[in-house]
Amino acid sequence: MENNEYFTEKIAPKKNKDNNERAERPDNRRRNNYPRKPRPAETAAETRAEKTLPAADENSPKTEIIGVRFKDVGKIYFFSPNGEKFRHGEKAIVETARGMECGEIVLTNREVPESSLVSPLKKIIRKADEKDLNQLEQNRRKEKEIMRTFTEKIRLHKLDMKPIDIDCTFDGSKILFYFTSDGRVDFRDLVKDLAAIYRTRIELRQIGVRDEAKMLGGLGICGRPFCCSSFLGEFQPVSIKMAKEQSLSLNPTKISGTCGRLMCCLKYEQNCYEDFLRTTPKVGAYVETPDGRGSVEEVNLLTGILKVKLDKKPDVPIVINKEEVRVIKDGKIRVNSDEIKALKKLEE
Repeated sequence: MENNEYFTEKIAPKKNKDNNERAERPDNRRRNNYPRKPRPAETAAETRAEKTLPAADENSPKTEIIGVRFKDVGKIYFFSPNGEKFRHGEKAIVETARGMECGEIVLTNREVPESSLVSPLKKIIRKADEKDLNQLEQNRRKEKEIMRTFTEKIRLHKLDMKPIDIDCTFDGSKILFYFTSDGRVDFRDLVKDLAAIYRTRIELRQIGVRDEAKMLGGLGICGRPFCCSSFLGEFQPVSIKMAKEQSLSLNPTKISGTCGRLMCCLKYEQNCYEDFLRTTPKVGAYVETPDGRGSVEEVNLLTGILKVKLDKKPDVPIVINKEEVRVIKDGKIRVNSDEIKALKKLEE
């Protein structure tokens, strides 16, 4: 099977051939000296990260940046490399609003238009060394212990909260506790208990069900890991109108994900459907066909096939391609108030 990511080369010379063939081989093709090709996973990850790069006027002044991510599938933040050269996957110590953090390089050194960035960019403090990586590992182990304490304290205070995740800053100056709840929670006593135990700044954050799914992970109805926990850096707005325009059944169980909100994948093909809708008569459109005028009863956006009820033969609709009709008055896709009311919670 053809594979553009890897290649093989027979190094040993064939029998009865001049052994000088190996000497004639270019230096970069000798044993153990092949040019490194990026691993497929690394290439794919950086390609996805590049989509987050800001766009602006190419004539504006350029500035060098690197992209840093602090969570496995989190938002990418831009920093000034401060003269350092980084490779994909390396760790770096940076200053953030939460304090000193250790992040992973997901976008290597590159220049982007200065006008597209929020100035001034913070600079990288340094590359992470062995000591920093050990500290990071200790923090991860500490978070597991803190989670057990957090769960126990919630039970003791009898609070209507569900603990989700713990995040310790790299320098230990703050601990963030993430939880979900159906309503507002008075957790002042809980914060006092946690502060007395860990002797550092404590912050509790109530998150939504989408963020919960992203942090915990799982499998979607497609059988694959959640998009939000595997590659989506940020959530994109998804609406009931998108489902309507894609001719999907407005059945909550079919268009909502495990989190109980509209599936993120509705956004993926929306641009294509919008293009189709610009060139395809909608349901209710009044059109002229070779057999006469009529109204569109059914539309297949992907194939461009229409079912039209003719004025002169209303009992026998015809099936026709959109290229063979002329639109006299187009229809509109509307989501009625009852549908909005019934499905509003899926958008929240």
